[in-house]
Amino acid sequence: MLHRMALRVIPSLSLAVTEDAVRRTKRIVMFVPGLIAFGVYRLAKHLVPITEPLVLLAISSLVAMVTALLAYRVGRAASWSAIVRQDGLKLLSWLGGWIGAVYGVQLSLLVLTLLWIMHYSYLEHPDGPAMMAIIISCTSVARDAFEIGHVRKLSVLGRPFLTFPDGEQLRVLVQRRAWQLGPWALVGLGVGALTSLPGLVITDEQGAALAQLVTVTLLGGGLALCAYFGGLYPASSWLHSLRQTVPGELLKYWWWPGMAFASTYYLVAMGVLLFVVRQPAMTVGATAVMGALVTAMMAVYGYYLGDRRHIEDEQAPQLSPGMLRCPFMMGILGKSIGADDAAGGFALGKTGPKG
Repeated sequence: MLHRMALRVIPSLSLAVTEDAVRRTKRIVMFVPGLIAFGVYRLAKHLVPITEPLVLLAISSLVAMVTALLAYRVGRAASWSAIVRQDGLKLLSWLGGWIGAVYGVQLSLLVLTLLWIMHYSYLEHPDGPAMMAIIISCTSVARDAFEIGHVRKLSVLGRPFLTFPDGEQLRVLVQRRAWQLGPWALVGLGVGALTSLPGLVITDEQGAALAQLVTVTLLGGGLALCAYFGGLYPASSWLHSLRQTVPGELLKYWWWPGMAFASTYYLVAMGVLLFVVRQPAMTVGATAVMGALVTAMMAVYGYYLGDRRHIEDEQAPQLSPGMLRCPFMMGILGKSIGADDAAGGFALGKTGPKG
């Protein structure tokens, strides 16, 4: 789901996919696959044992993969021959495999786990959760694939993007600056392990899972926020920058993408245990491992997003203040840096509308 965060946190990407015309088309792109996914669900329930989790996930994955490719083509606004020639099979394989199949499974597990916590278990009442898992994952995949296609279209037309949401720059960052990322990841592993503590005092399974989810959300989101400042200001102290930022602005980033995606990843991890591994109960050890991995991941992703924002501000000073808007927060860092950055045209946290 790193691509989703990049599409909203990186200013040039967020501005490109939140233009009014793009948002209008995106609504249609999401609506039509959702209707088709509902039809697929109605057909599948008569043809295959959709009450089996692996069967449901396989169907969701297949639907999401096809949806990703078709939605990408709509956003790309080109023929398949031109797309294959200009984009290459590597990009299309990543799109269909990761943004489609893998992302679709993740979203389905997210839906199933959230419903399980709300005492509406797919294992006991399969029809409703199965339908929602297929439809929600399909529409979300359509949205993101369309946005990626639109970004790629603009890139081909000559609009520069220093970051493309395929995670390639993250791999480069890990290879070249592992010594900077390592401490954040280690802190994430240690802090995340604490999320298993609620399971020691709460006996109700869903109640314990909810408490652990809240703990991961708060800790993972907070660490992602700190790591973001670490990546954004590599030459100075992230703690100093954190202290200089208005609390209200920090809260906005802590919520999105920090807490939002920490909870998302943890719900997906819980879904793997509940519906793929079919573990009957959430053990303390399992929750500690899941919490540690999710929190460490959020720390690395937060640092990466800050690093890409730093590179964009350094290498693209010709961008207008509007290009430097971030929809996920209003004024973050702009108020923390003060008049110097504002006078220089780098209002780092002005936002645009969410799309």
